[in-house]
Amino acid sequence: MKIYKLILPALLLTGCSDYLELNPTDRFTEATFWKTEEHANAGLTATYSSLMNVYGSNIPASLDAVTSNFYTYDNQLGAGNIARGIHDAANTAIINTRWGNAYQGIGRANSVISRVPGITMDEGRKKQVVAEAQFLRAFFYFSLWSVYGGVPLITDPPAREQGELPRNNAADIERQMLADLDAAIPVLPATISAANKGRAGKATALALKARIQLYLNNWAAAAETSKALIDLKSNALFPDYRALFMPENEGNTEILMDVQYKQPEFTHSNDIQFDQFNSFAPTQNLIDQYEAIDGKPITESALYDAAKPYENRDPRLKSTVITIGSLFKGKPVVATTYPQTGYGLKKGTTYRDGEAPPAGKVDNISDLNVVLIRYAEVLLTYAEAQNEVAGPDASVYAAVNEVRKRAGMPALPAGLSQAAMRERLRHERRIEFVGEGLYYFDLKRWKTAEAELNTDVTNYLGKVVDKRSFNPQRDYLWPVPTTALQTNPNLNQNPNYNR
Repeated sequence: MKIYKLILPALLLTGCSDYLELNPTDRFTEATFWKTEEHANAGLTATYSSLMNVYGSNIPASLDAVTSNFYTYDNQLGAGNIARGIHDAANTAIINTRWGNAYQGIGRANSVISRVPGITMDEGRKKQVVAEAQFLRAFFYFSLWSVYGGVPLITDPPAREQGELPRNNAADIERQMLADLDAAIPVLPATISAANKGRAGKATALALKARIQLYLNNWAAAAETSKALIDLKSNALFPDYRALFMPENEGNTEILMDVQYKQPEFTHSNDIQFDQFNSFAPTQNLIDQYEAIDGKPITESALYDAAKPYENRDPRLKSTVITIGSLFKGKPVVATTYPQTGYGLKKGTTYRDGEAPPAGKVDNISDLNVVLIRYAEVLLTYAEAQNEVAGPDASVYAAVNEVRKRAGMPALPAGLSQAAMRERLRHERRIEFVGEGLYYFDLKRWKTAEAELNTDVTNYLGKVVDKRSFNPQRDYLWPVPTTALQTNPNLNQNPNYNR
């Protein structure tokens, strides 16, 4: 059951202190809402719905289009601007919208956290509602902190004066995110019932905490937190990498968090954008990174045949990318099927290789959930963090090889040095999470973005289709949007951007 089935359209969750003390009968106000358990549940559901604006639809793929994984000829959400280094505080959609969309979610979460404790309802349910809102507040602050750095820290319900708050530093946001997660983790359920798929549980909050600690290079803490989640044994890898992302397997044991969609109320257009529009075209740069099936790079493997370049490769290649000579939607794929680079993006669509789309399928409508966190990330987070703490011990090998085994790839060779394991783990994250928006942030936290994001990208013929630029003096952070600066005179811009 999709969690957005109940959203009260009049629920604004905004402050009303400047309005007349009236109680209109055609809408809810702060004076008439927050009275019952139904109100608490609706307020929480409205908070979850903000995930659609911050993380939903093609946003993760757009973040991959900033990297050399994808080429976006039509500049989806302005990702092409960021990739080319021509973004500013006003010309890039994802930069302009993330600030306001995340604060909408934060404001709603703040209202739930503040108002629900005063409602007469089951105490256990009350604590869980508040804990889920605390998790969501941390999630929305993460979406800001990871791109803008320090932002205004707001923990009270929406009020007019909040629009003039200055920015807190990044450390303040880090402390708040971790405090919210530490408060939520003991309360959230260890398992999520079928009726509550899509809601945060204990494992979800632990996974986000481990991700934050990883991004902070707090290796020991990230290893400890991810190990705590692994030891819960509440989640496991789904056995089939391609099927993991198909509609019939939504909410499987690997999914820790996703954005929920449901026809006809909540849909997106990824099927047509990824396939027919070719808006996120995998590059040759990405294709070349997939190992041969023996676990060696294609430059070293005897199994690689340049005449049949997609054969004997990591199975995740054909689970993720629509390759020339393959079958997709029941039709053969030729070089002109996907004209931008020769490749199409399969992962994230509902289409199948050997089957035509079902009769009545509307190509620009999909309600496939958008995955935000899954168990494979937890395993690779543990492996990376533990390798930095103690080197490639047996537990590091076990975690990464579990992910590789599910993919159909051989275990990593024994005897790797810490540095060699580090590089193998970085490769594994890139391949495992293509299209999920993690690689961009990995490059930034590894401080390799200036090398990797200044690489021109090519099509299947080796022709450059896009020239990339990354300025390390500026581009590790996004600019604060002009719209935010114009409405709040107390905000300052990030370094080396114009106000």
